[in-house]
Amino acid sequence: MRLSARELHCVRGGRTVFASLTFSVASGEALCVTGRNGAGKSSLLRQIAGLVRIAQGSISLEDGNPDLSIAEQSHYLGHLDALKTSLTVRENLSFWTRYLGGREGDVDTALAMVELDDLAELSAGYLSAGQRRRLSIARLVAVKRPVWLLDEPTSTLDAAAQLRFATLMHDHLSGGGMILAAVHGPIGLTAAGTLQLGEAA
Repeated sequence: MRLSARELHCVRGGRTVFASLTFSVASGEALCVTGRNGAGKSSLLRQIAGLVRIAQGSISLEDGNPDLSIAEQSHYLGHLDALKTSLTVRENLSFWTRYLGGREGDVDTALAMVELDDLAELSAGYLSAGQRRRLSIARLVAVKRPVWLLDEPTSTLDAAAQLRFATLMHDHLSGGGMILAAVHGPIGLTAAGTLQLGEAA
């Protein structure tokens, strides 16, 4: 499986964010997207996720499921954690698991892998920022999708949680998955390639 972008352009608010961007990522590979604020790191991930219009160029997923869009074969983890504070930790993950087409039986396993199983019945409104991020990461584990799109995924994680997440990322890659991560520093992907975006438009 290979995710490729060819001559990709991004325009936001009438301004060109980046242009003529070409890259590819294969199964088992990770690509860290770097660049100063405003260079288009988040916009690129959102284009792949189908959340931002492609002004020009193309994105393709070779050897993926032809019956599904790229977005339907991707997990997008953005800056905001999409949680409903009135629901418990388990109820939040159960909702996302059902919505994304996963199996209810994988919910408790995913919570244990991010060490939130002891808080499963707690209202999500009481979670710290790091715990909220770990609950969002649990979606990646509960529902298997080959492409992970991660936007500064470790920004609220403590050192121990960062190490656990690094293990999850390496397990995903070892299983043939791929990762594109917008980063400002190391996130534990030691063998990742780098895609440097230019200055802000």
